[in-house]
Amino acid sequence: MIAFLGLGRMGALMARRLVDAGHQVTVWNRTRKEISGAAVAATPAEAVAGAELVITMLADPDAVDAVVRAALPGLRPDAVVVEMSTIGPDAVARLRETLPPGAGLVDAPVLGSVEPAKAGKLTVLAGGSPEDLARCRDVLAVFGTVREVGGPRSGAALKLAVMSALVPAQVMLAENLAYAERMGVAPATFLDVLAGTPLGALADRLAAAATERGPVETRYALGLAAKDLRLATGGAGAAQTVTAAARDLLSAAEAAGLGAQDLTAVVRWAAAAAAPGDAATGERARGGKAAVRINPSTVPPTNGFYSHAVRFGDLLFVSGQVAADEHGHVLGEDDMARQTEHIFENLRLILADQGSSFDDVIHVKSFVTDMERLADYGNVRARYLTGKPPSSTTVEVSRLFLPGALLEVEVIAAIR
Repeated sequence: MIAFLGLGRMGALMARRLVDAGHQVTVWNRTRKEISGAAVAATPAEAVAGAELVITMLADPDAVDAVVRAALPGLRPDAVVVEMSTIGPDAVARLRETLPPGAGLVDAPVLGSVEPAKAGKLTVLAGGSPEDLARCRDVLAVFGTVREVGGPRSGAALKLAVMSALVPAQVMLAENLAYAERMGVAPATFLDVLAGTPLGALADRLAAAATERGPVETRYALGLAAKDLRLATGGAGAAQTVTAAARDLLSAAEAAGLGAQDLTAVVRWAAAAAAPGDAATGERARGGKAAVRINPSTVPPTNGFYSHAVRFGDLLFVSGQVAADEHGHVLGEDDMARQTEHIFENLRLILADQGSSFDDVIHVKSFVTDMERLADYGNVRARYLTGKPPSSTTVEVSRLFLPGALLEVEVIAAIR
């Protein structure tokens, strides 16, 4: 039996192919969805109960971590988990630590979008031990061509390397298209000339968006492309300056509300950003860099008067966080340790949204209402800031803006 966790745009099509190939499949999705011929589970643990193979196809590292942890009570100790999301090699390593020692793990992200997923023509980049790969090889072939690229984490690493080439190339074309148009060259002419070059396939993908032939079907969401580049530029060994520039432009477009649209929406964004004095971006800053406002959906929203974080170049400035829910109610009233836990979880999620972590924090500023409770704060903080200590400022204040809040913490992180 196969458990399939995550029925998004790609996952639903892939689960459908497994059912059509005759496999017994149980599916789970955060928002209940049904696949004809598959059993539907109410929880991840229920979905994986008895499954020899567990496939995850989720949005990002945090989603994979949360769903796999929720599945652990039902996971067979000898099951093989096939992680097919794009989460990067570091997140795969953390996933290995989360799984039981006897469980197998294959990282197998895919190349291709909705049409190849529907037709079974994806390219599967599979990394893992020979034993684990052998146990899932035939199942992965249902999705398309399987490339066994090396040991554990190699599939995840190769996926980011490939996307670090393809996505910046599309961003580059969008910016060059904007340049050509400013110089009086018709977009159709520019794209027609490019069609006869090695960039022809990418140019064709951008043509509908550039020439306004109608809405472009979302095959690869701009927000997911931004996430992929944040992962590619945030891990060990990352030094791709061109990729980082494309990452910043896509992050700005995502913050402006284009995240759910197809990546080709970058054409309109690049044109607006290039227009002299155009207020469409609202994000241009000194030196040509973009100040990107960050408000992840993984943390309670702000009150609208500030952003959770602002990214400028390779620095991330995270606003002061307090222990409050989405309604502005204090969590852990009169409990410094619980409030600290909530705050550092929020900080972790905001950092992770930008492909960062507490290892990248360079400064911490803490505001406490009672220095006598500093030890409770420090004990929790030490569990999160485990590496070389950042610079730090801690001050006592008479009160904070939210009644009942005992602590507020802000950080600055370097984005690698």
